[in-house]
Amino acid sequence: MRTTFPTSVSAAEKTAAAQVYTQRGWTVAETANGLSLITDDTVSGIEVAGELADDVRRFLRANDLSGPVIEIPGVQRREIHLVTGVRKAAMALQALRDAGATVYTDGMGIPLPPTQLSAGSACWGIAPDEARWVPPVVAIAAAVRATTTGRAKLTIAC
Repeated sequence: MRTTFPTSVSAAEKTAAAQVYTQRGWTVAETANGLSLITDDTVSGIEVAGELADDVRRFLRANDLSGPVIEIPGVQRREIHLVTGVRKAAMALQALRDAGATVYTDGMGIPLPPTQLSAGSACWGIAPDEARWVPPVVAIAAAVRATTTGRAKLTIAC
């Protein structure tokens, strides 16, 4: 059985959003349901989910390291943090993968708001114009490391 999803994103919305994104220097592709950021050396993404997403967001905010964050709808909280500097961060990327994060690089696509997904629309948790920067991937890796290390210590102490 083929499943289709409603496409509530109008052509005018797609065009306007695509212009804003391309003005930022991002490579954007149009999809049937919205827009996709094509990752490259300029901007990539790190997806974290569940409790880790909450902890990472809190850590980044507390340390004034927050950048643009895309919230992906679904049963479990999922966030994609946009980042820079992936070419010089092989160890950080591996540590993120080891911690369960999904890394979007090298031409992979990331749904950009207002893209319609199966469980709803992708939306900005922190919009690019609200963020002071697009942080380096090592900032997200540090947040993941700090929050997972803290969680491990809590588990051991119990």
